[in-house]
Amino acid sequence: MVEGTLENQRPEEAIKSATFGRRKVMPRVCVADPKQHMRKFVGEALKELGFITCECTQVGELSTVLNSQLPDLFVVGLSAGGIEAAAMLKELAARAFDGNVLLLGPRDSSVVTAVRELGEQLGIAMLPTLATPFDAEGLHNSVATLLPAEAPPNPTVDVAEALHFDWLELWYQPKIHTRALVMRGAEALIRMRHPTWGIVSPANFIPDDSDPHFRALSEFVIRRAVEDWRYFLDQHGPVEVAINLPATFFKDSKSVKRLWKQLPDHPAFEGLIIEINGTDVIANLELVKDVAKRLRFHNIAISIDDLGMEWSSIVGLHDFPFVEIKVDRALVAGCADDRLKQTACRWIIDLADGYGVRTVAEGVETRADFLTVREMGFDLVQGFLFARPMTAQKFARTTLRHPVTVPQ
Repeated sequence: MVEGTLENQRPEEAIKSATFGRRKVMPRVCVADPKQHMRKFVGEALKELGFITCECTQVGELSTVLNSQLPDLFVVGLSAGGIEAAAMLKELAARAFDGNVLLLGPRDSSVVTAVRELGEQLGIAMLPTLATPFDAEGLHNSVATLLPAEAPPNPTVDVAEALHFDWLELWYQPKIHTRALVMRGAEALIRMRHPTWGIVSPANFIPDDSDPHFRALSEFVIRRAVEDWRYFLDQHGPVEVAINLPATFFKDSKSVKRLWKQLPDHPAFEGLIIEINGTDVIANLELVKDVAKRLRFHNIAISIDDLGMEWSSIVGLHDFPFVEIKVDRALVAGCADDRLKQTACRWIIDLADGYGVRTVAEGVETRADFLTVREMGFDLVQGFLFARPMTAQKFARTTLRHPVTVPQ
């Protein structure tokens, strides 16, 4: 167990340690608005930034929030007018709240102006008002100063603890067809939502694949991906989901059998993609090829992930039982202005075409790079230009329900 987590502290110590400015961890926020859809949107956006969130609908709930959560920030919406918002500010002042308040309301509204002036008169630290309507980027810019500059320590927490307390989840990043501009699937990426540190990146908690906890982590990814596929099916329709597993996972025949037995027995299920790092594939080539051949009978396909300059090691194979090659972002990012990267990408595309498999350009972050990879002949693209990884709920609500467009 990690020392200093809220579970191991006395109540008074937990409240003190949660105060932003006395710790180098992610801040806490309370989203206060009478409208549920507003609380949900703002809360999910702040969670993705790493905030630890809670909700409040009326002033009568503030005491409970202040006693148990001690937020660093209150986001107060004025969707129902200014009376309730003003009452909340008065209660915060009465409780000597020393955090920040961010108001959400219509631009040039006299009500917003009045509530803001009241907050300043009460001595509350008021952030610049965020005018509605706004997007996730606008919200991020409004609260960016509250995010600590220092990353969580490495390691933050061990995997056994995260699994025990259910801190792990999968986030999804879409794969986009370069010419049709439609979503062709999504990659599941693991994240940890720690009760103190907020969102923790995999670099801070994923163990070495020789660690005994790595197998439990892999089992979690499989189980949650199947659960999320069913959720996507209910919300919108079937989605081709890809997960990441190490080659060592397939050395245990029992694990492989458990894998295909967990897959949905549903007519809409078109299969699971397993992405294995290119270096890992080459180091365990015969094992991965054998597994790929056997898994095809169970509706599971293998993708070679993050393939870079080591691509030449798979040239000349007599059999190629893989369905996809994902080109590492190191060869994709900036390719619009780098002929050497373009040359390497074209070689890999020609290799994939020869084997009859599709190609994915990873790390596409600019319009220029997208146009370049499309011209080169990549089948799919994946990157921040189209979408950052997001929670399953946000993925279902936004990506699955909106057409794909190329940002300018």
